[in-house]
Amino acid sequence: MSVLPLVFTSGWASGINAYAVVLLLGVFGATGLTDEVPASLQRTDVLIVAAVLFLCEAVADKIPYVDTVWDTAHTVIRPVAGGVVGALLAGQSGSLSDITAGVVGGSTALASHFVKAGTRMAVNTSPEPFSNIVLSTAEDLGVAGIVTFAVFHPTAAAIIAAVLLATGLAVLVFLWSRIRRFLRRRAQRREEKRLADGGRIPGRAGPPPW
Repeated sequence: MSVLPLVFTSGWASGINAYAVVLLLGVFGATGLTDEVPASLQRTDVLIVAAVLFLCEAVADKIPYVDTVWDTAHTVIRPVAGGVVGALLAGQSGSLSDITAGVVGGSTALASHFVKAGTRMAVNTSPEPFSNIVLSTAEDLGVAGIVTFAVFHPTAAAIIAAVLLATGLAVLVFLWSRIRRFLRRRAQRREEKRLADGGRIPGRAGPPPW
């Protein structure tokens, strides 16, 4: 059986929460629920690191503006994780080349990451923090549910992931005006902070000499 649907789904999920994907797949493999997970993802040290980082993301992802900083820092990490997980899954099954699986997993993770990060920028334009908590919790539950479903029904899960990705991209286009407003507001805060500092040169006390 082709592992491509599982690679696609894990790539989509990695773009949202790569640590949860590694943790879930590792646990499923270690407990014998599936034979598709390579031994490298089942290692105890990998599971511990993934669990710690997942907890860090679970907290950071629910705090307004901190979530955007976290997403920015993971612009490279999530696609790389999606590509690596995809390549490992392909190597385990032997039904798909590692390079193809890496490209599929990485590109899908990059697309879903942009959806997640862009949507979060739009949500951060609202003054209350509850929408961040609700959205983050929904993402965590969605990733857990889809990845679990993909282990037992990979094709159906891949279809669901594809629909969610397409819907997310459409929503991202619709919310683009709010995202631009968020970026302008952040740039304005930086400018206000620079003016409040009086244009001081780092390491020099007092106003500039001109």
